Amino acid sequence: MSALAAFLDAHRPGMEAFLAALVRVPSDNPPGDCAPHAARAADLLTGLGFTVERHSVPEAVVRAHGMVSCTNLIVRRRFGPGPTIALNAHGDVVPPGLGWSHDPYGAEVVDGWMYGRGAAVSKSDFATYAFALLALEAAGAPHVGTVELHFTYDEETGGEIGPAWLLREGLTHPDMVISAGFSYAVVTAHNGCLHMEVTVDGRSAHAAKPTTGVDALEAATAALSALYAERHRLAAHVSSVPGVGAPQVTVGLIAGGINTNVVPDRITFRLDRRITPDEDAEDVERDLRQRIAAAVAAVPGASVTMRRVLLARPLVELPAARPLVIALCRNATRVMGEPVPASGVPLYTDARHYAAAGIPCVLYGAGPRTIEEANAHRADERLPLIELRRAAEVVALTLRDLLA
Repeated sequence: MSALAAFLDAHRPGMEAFLAALVRVPSDNPPGDCAPHAARAADLLTGLGFTVERHSVPEAVVRAHGMVSCTNLIVRRRFGPGPTIALNAHGDVVPPGLGWSHDPYGAEVVDGWMYGRGAAVSKSDFATYAFALLALEAAGAPHVGTVELHFTYDEETGGEIGPAWLLREGLTHPDMVISAGFSYAVVTAHNGCLHMEVTVDGRSAHAAKPTTGVDALEAATAALSALYAERHRLAAHVSSVPGVGAPQVTVGLIAGGINTNVVPDRITFRLDRRITPDEDAEDVERDLRQRIAAAVAAVPGASVTMRRVLLARPLVELPAARPLVIALCRNATRVMGEPVPASGVPLYTDARHYAAAGIPCVLYGAGPRTIEEANAHRADERLPLIELRRAAEVVALTLRDLLA
């Protein structure tokens, strides 16, 4: 334990420089041109002494998933026969948006916090996991098992060509996985998510005689009202999993119309429905479709089509994950100096792809106490650098325990 801590203390400046170098290379998704970031990450990992496998996803597959380029990275350290533990973090990030007081790609450090898009979610855990593995080896490598680093690039669009693609292609099949998270909770469950595109069609007409057309916006407004009523109804259905909360509905995009003086003939919007571990994803989708169709049908002449964009099922804890959860909670509690419990979160991540393949997976990594404190997916995303050092120690100790 002291050797691990001493290694991480000595290499803390290098760990922070490693993260800063990753933050300074944009990897916004969309548009999802992430191969350049993967190339930079691979070079940095090679500089740490790792052998890096670069797995480029075929261009046609990448474009079918709405991205420009995607290269996933795998590092393997084989110590002997035994279990394989994978550490997974994603390098793609949401675009910066407005309102930043620091350069979103500057990796500026102020009062011990690093600012930049991806500093907390989840380029930080490229550093957490890489240096945890280095610390494990420096303190005396185990004689059993394998540790793999999985650095993937499509979490913000669902993970289908990240972890799911690595598993489908037979490039890996670990026995258990730690995926990117925050330092003060070991996450064993999270929400799923349904993204749907809804297109409401009417018939255009001159604004001087709107009744000669069919107002698509009027029909879409009825559908939106039904969705917001559903949001209020769902607030009472809190999940039985601590930390997950109630299901949510959000309409995040809307477009349509021809001109100010024309009755709109088409309105399109996209919705996000968070699905708790207590719910059945197919039932949720069926119910939403019925509510939207009924609302649009109330406007004579209007029609609606609905397209599923994404269906991400919730992450639930597999029984085989218990040893991993126990080890992480024990080590995090010791390193953080306070109880670190297992809990759920209302987010959804691509960790679910491992669980869907029957592989126990939990979330743990560098970060403050909450996504709000980290400004995750908001302006001025930030990470307390002391937590980067601490999280690396927790992960290294956990690897030591599981491979002992």
